[in-house]
Amino acid sequence: MFFKKLACFAALSASAIASIAYAGSAQAISFKITTGVNGPNGVTNQGAYSEFWQDPNVTTIDFNNGVAPTTGFAQYSFQKNDGSSSVRSDTWAPAGAAGEVNTSKYLAVFQGNAVTINLASTLNYFGIDWGAISPGNVFSFYKDNTLIKSFTTEDVNPVAPIRASQHGGEGNGYLHFYSDSLLDNFNKIVITQLGGGGFESDNHSFNAGTGRFKGFDPKTTPEPGMILGMLAVGGMFVNQRRKQKLQDAK
Repeated sequence: MFFKKLACFAALSASAIASIAYAGSAQAISFKITTGVNGPNGVTNQGAYSEFWQDPNVTTIDFNNGVAPTTGFAQYSFQKNDGSSSVRSDTWAPAGAAGEVNTSKYLAVFQGNAVTINLASTLNYFGIDWGAISPGNVFSFYKDNTLIKSFTTEDVNPVAPIRASQHGGEGNGYLHFYSDSLLDNFNKIVITQLGGGGFESDNHSFNAGTGRFKGFDPKTTPEPGMILGMLAVGGMFVNQRRKQKLQDAK
């Protein structure tokens, strides 16, 4: 019975620690940048794809058909519908997971323009192959017309994992934006180019869901040192119990 109580105590303590960790880490949308992965059937010439692109709740738009969709799950609309920003294929296409040249089509947004993506469902994750990263690139996430959070070149370029030779060493990477709680779920994304140059992106992935995105779960178990501390406390209780039994037997 004593060991059962000790096990329950340890489990409750671990649960409490995990809960504190979750509460302390909540914030309005987080991001991670990775190299991404190869595309369907292992293709390397279509830019990097999200590590989650095969998940059942994830929808990926690769622009390989030459258009940004205006109907369906994700509806794209350009702020300036003058043709200057478009789906195209050239040397500035975002690089592959190992920096490979991307020969497929991608989405380009140029100075003073923006593309709005209206979603048919609430999302808790958005992934995008980004590069070559240029000054003035801005991502903004909205719930209806309420801005949740924006990210700029300065937030992500310093940690870009790929420096593609075909882009003169400019940064590339797969950006993962994800909700930490129900409060930062979103249903609209605006991609803006404020300065000169362009905002090039490919292989947009969307996860329909509410609450925290679980693809990047924080650690939910106590640290090893904490576990050892719990075991030490448990051992102390066991040792005291043994001493008590010996005294009772005398």
